[in-house]
Amino acid sequence: MPLWSGWRRGAGQDFDSGGASGAVELTKRHPTVSLTKQGAASGNLRVNLSWQMRTTDFNAKPNRGLWRNPLQMFKPQMVQTQGPAMVNVDLDLACMYEMQSGSKGVVQPLGNFFGSLNEPPYVHLSGDDRFGSASGETVYINLDHKDDFSRLLIFVYIYDGTPAFDRTHGVVTLYPSSGPRIEITLDERAPQARSCAVVLIENVKGEIVVRREVKYVYGFQAELDRLYGWGLQWGRGYKKTKV
Repeated sequence: MPLWSGWRRGAGQDFDSGGASGAVELTKRHPTVSLTKQGAASGNLRVNLSWQMRTTDFNAKPNRGLWRNPLQMFKPQMVQTQGPAMVNVDLDLACMYEMQSGSKGVVQPLGNFFGSLNEPPYVHLSGDDRFGSASGETVYINLDHKDDFSRLLIFVYIYDGTPAFDRTHGVVTLYPSSGPRIEITLDERAPQARSCAVVLIENVKGEIVVRREVKYVYGFQAELDRLYGWGLQWGRGYKKTKV
């Protein structure tokens, strides 16, 4: 038996993952998951946005001299950036809600609409992260009141700074009460987009279904509202300057 045959089998075992400690990534080919079917349609659903400002794409031209001198791969390379050295952006996590009663609204940092977990709309935003910290921003959804929900739209918008969803390493992660976490990445090319509808959580005949959207728009909340037919009234809003 060739030596590398056993090595391949061992390597495959090292990278197996799943269960409560694993993750399910929603993609274009696999856009939906049912929280009800995996027994996670109760308790608090935690929705987290994490992101980091990063440098612009590096010049990634292949090094033609590598084949002539393989030792070059061990030498530090000169890095040249294209455009500004750092992306300056402030991503905000938010949620539009529609209840079975017909009431509608939004939970977002703008206007200090942080919601409530134990009374309508049973959606609460933990705070506003302006600098891309490790903890990011988190929305909590009380699924013990799932029968009160009709639909929830989790979206992200760029309040200030460069429109650069593809250069901020944005990830929205859903942490159900049981089962694997659910991840949606925001790294598609949308050069001037200011907002992105990330995921739609719907009550479909009593079943809580999570569906990946990742639809970019070039405006803000009002444009997302029109896209999904929410019917809210929007006005210009600003954040208070922190000292």
